[in-house]
Amino acid sequence: MRPRIFRILMIGLGLALLAPGAPGFAQTPRHAPAAPVLGGDGWESVDPRRAGFDPDRLRAVLAKMVSGEVNLHAVIVERHGRLVAEAYRKGKDHPQFTLFSRTVDFDPATRHDTRSVGKSVIGLLVGVAQARGQLGSLATPVIDWFPESQDLATPELRKVTLEHLLTMSSGLAWRESGVGFPNDEDRLAWKGSPTRFVLSRPAVAAPGTTFNYCSGGTVVLADILSRATRVPWPEFARSALFQPLGITDYEWVTDLRGRPMPNSGLRLRPRDMAKLGRLVLNRGTWQGQQLVPAAWIDASRQSRLTTGFDGTGYGYHWWTGTVGWQGRTLPWCAAFGNGSQRIYTVPDLDLCVVTTAGAYGDLRTVRQVQAYFQELVTTVVEGPATR
Repeated sequence: MRPRIFRILMIGLGLALLAPGAPGFAQTPRHAPAAPVLGGDGWESVDPRRAGFDPDRLRAVLAKMVSGEVNLHAVIVERHGRLVAEAYRKGKDHPQFTLFSRTVDFDPATRHDTRSVGKSVIGLLVGVAQARGQLGSLATPVIDWFPESQDLATPELRKVTLEHLLTMSSGLAWRESGVGFPNDEDRLAWKGSPTRFVLSRPAVAAPGTTFNYCSGGTVVLADILSRATRVPWPEFARSALFQPLGITDYEWVTDLRGRPMPNSGLRLRPRDMAKLGRLVLNRGTWQGQQLVPAAWIDASRQSRLTTGFDGTGYGYHWWTGTVGWQGRTLPWCAAFGNGSQRIYTVPDLDLCVVTTAGAYGDLRTVRQVQAYFQELVTTVVEGPATR
C-alpha cells in the first residue's frame, strides 16, 4: 500500500509544480533549424524550396519557435512524405509520475511524452479492428462488451455506444479538463477496475449530444480492443501500427497499478509522431500497405461535435479545425496531447507539423503553438501539385 500512496503523492506534487505560471521553464536553443539528418528510421528528406516552401521564412519561423520563452522542445515539418525541416532544443520537462522537472537535451533520438496523442492511436486501432471483422458495429452498446458488469446496465448506459466513446459524447458524468487534483482521469490510475469506474458514472446528457473530454472513454475502448482482438491492446498497437510504420523506440507509461495507459501514456520520438501524421494524410497507407481503412481515416477527421474550445471540433479521437492559407480556409486534423504535443495534418497541402513541449497545463502555450502552426502554414508558397 505504501508505494502506491507515495506515487499518488508524487502526482499531486507534480501537478502543483506544473501549474500555469510555475517557475523553471527557461530553455536554451540546442539545434538550429536545419535539414534533417537521415538516421535509418525510414524517412527521406527534401529541400524546403523543392517541397514548396519559402525557405527563408520557414527557417525564421522555426528559429523563433525554438529560441523564445515558449517551452517547446521539438518541431518537425513534413510534406509529401519527406522531412523538410526540424529543430530541437534543450529544456525543462516533467514526464508523468516523476517527482521533479528535469532538463533534457532533446534531439531526434529522444522520446517524449505525447500524453493524449495515445488517444488518437487508439482511435486508429478501433478502425483496424472493425475492418478485420473483430469489433462489429459502432452502434453496439458499450456495456455489451462487459458481461461481468451487467449490474451497471441501466437504460441510460445501454444507449451509450462505441461511437459515442470515440466522439467523447457518452453523456456520462466526467470531470477532467480545468479542474483540480484528483479529477476523474487521475482516479483511473489507482482504481482496481478503471473500466467499471467509467461505466458506473451517472448519465448527465443524452449520448451523442454534448462533447465532454473523457479519458475514461479511451480506457474503455482499449479494453474492448483487447477483448475483440484477443491480445492485449499494446500488442495490437505494436503489430497493427507501430511495427509496419517502423516505430520501434516507444513506451506506454504505466499507471499506479502497473497497467499501460492508453489515454496518456504513449512516449514517442517526434519523427515517429510524424509517421502517424503521414499515415493519416495518406488515408491509412504507409509505403504501399493499407494499415488503416481509408474510409476510417475519412470518418476520423470529420468534425462531428464542436468542443467549445477555440473553434475546434472532434471526430473519432482526432481534433479538427481550420487554418488560413493564401486567402483560403483549409481544414486540419490533429492529435493533441497535454503540454502542447501536436500532430497537425493539413490534407489540402499534404502537410504535417509536429511539436513537442513541456508546457503541461499551460493554456497560453497551447494558443501560442496554434499561432506558430498558422505561421508555418503561411510559409508554404506552392500547393500540393508540387508533390
